[in-house]
Amino acid sequence: MRDGDRRLGRRALLVGGAAAGVGTVALARQELAHLWWRLPGVEKPRVEGAVDFRGAQWVAASSANLRRADRPDDYGIDRVVIHVTQGGYRSAVKVFQDPAHGAAAHYIVRKDGHVTQMVRELDVAFHAGNREYNERSVGVEHEGFVERASSFTDAMYEASARLTAGICGRYGIPVDREHIIGHVEVPGTDHTDPGPHWDWDRYMRLVRSARTAGAQRAQGA
Repeated sequence: MRDGDRRLGRRALLVGGAAAGVGTVALARQELAHLWWRLPGVEKPRVEGAVDFRGAQWVAASSANLRRADRPDDYGIDRVVIHVTQGGYRSAVKVFQDPAHGAAAHYIVRKDGHVTQMVRELDVAFHAGNREYNERSVGVEHEGFVERASSFTDAMYEASARLTAGICGRYGIPVDREHIIGHVEVPGTDHTDPGPHWDWDRYMRLVRSARTAGAQRAQGA
C-alpha cells in the first residue's frame, strides 16, 4: 500500500537551479500549483485531535505515511476506497503509526462498528498504491481477513456505510460502484481486498440508505 511516488514528489519540489530538463521543470510547476495553500493565512484551520466523522476516535498515523494537503481545494476528492486490514484492529493501528511502514488509511472500522480516524480527510493518505488515487480518494480499512466471511459483521457494515455516506455527502461523490471501489480495483495494485466475502450489494444499499437519511436531516436542520 505504499504511495509509490514519494521520491518523485520530493524531486519535483527541488525546483531551483537543480531543476534539469523541460520535463522536470514542468513536473515541478505542477507540484507547486498544489502548494498555494501553504502561504500564511491560506491554510484551513486545523484543530489537534479533530475528526471528520462524528463519533470517530482520533489516533494519529505517522506523518511519514501521508502527505499534508488541503483537500478538496488542491486535490478534488471523488472516490472512497474500501480495504481490509488482513489482521486485527490493534495491529493495523500499530503499523499505521510506524513511519517505516509507508502506508496508512484515513479510517479503520472495527468489527464492533467502532470507527478510528488516523489521517484527516484534508490530507493525502498513502493507502491505494497509486499516487493519483491517493490524491483523489478517502481510504477506509476494515478489521479482518479477506478469506474469512465472519470478519464482516452487521455492526461493521452499518458503521462503515454511515462513514462512507458522510464522505460522499461532504464531497458530492455519487453513491455508486464507480466511485466507491475496492482496493483490488485501483489500477496497478497487487491487492485483492476487500475480497469475495465482502457483500457489495448489501453495502451499497446501506450507503444509499444512510446518504438519504443524512440528506433528509440536513434539509430539516
